[in-house]
Amino acid sequence: MTLKLLALDDEDLQVVSAHMQDAVFKCQDLQYLPSHKQFAIAANRFAWEETENGAKPFERRRSALVFKQVKGVKSAGFDRKKGDAVLSLLAMTFDRDGDGPDGAIELVLAGGGSILLDVDCIEVQLADTGGAWETKLRPRHPGAA
Repeated sequence: MTLKLLALDDEDLQVVSAHMQDAVFKCQDLQYLPSHKQFAIAANRFAWEETENGAKPFERRRSALVFKQVKGVKSAGFDRKKGDAVLSLLAMTFDRDGDGPDGAIELVLAGGGSILLDVDCIEVQLADTGGAWETKLRPRHPGAA
């Protein structure tokens, strides 16, 4: 099953976040295009939706995660100049500025890093772009059941 999702509010963003939990990507796979107000990540996401019934082996899929209406990007906890450095996405959250639709989307990374996107509104697209491949490793989190 090829996944395609669109998030236009905080509830939608949480659905996309759940599908991107434990996605891995390299720093060189991060791209910000200020003139287009767009930030994108090419990632290998863990296909959590395929593990629910336990009948299939674990899978990863090449996916594109695109944030639109981005006014600025800040990062902390990792060196963006190290292109081969591998990052793992844990969650995405949205913090609204006042009553309007603008705010900040935080991409929380394993190891304490983060990427903060200053956005006019939530407009996020997630799409699988390639085939799936089997992996023997299921992501685990310390303290999780």
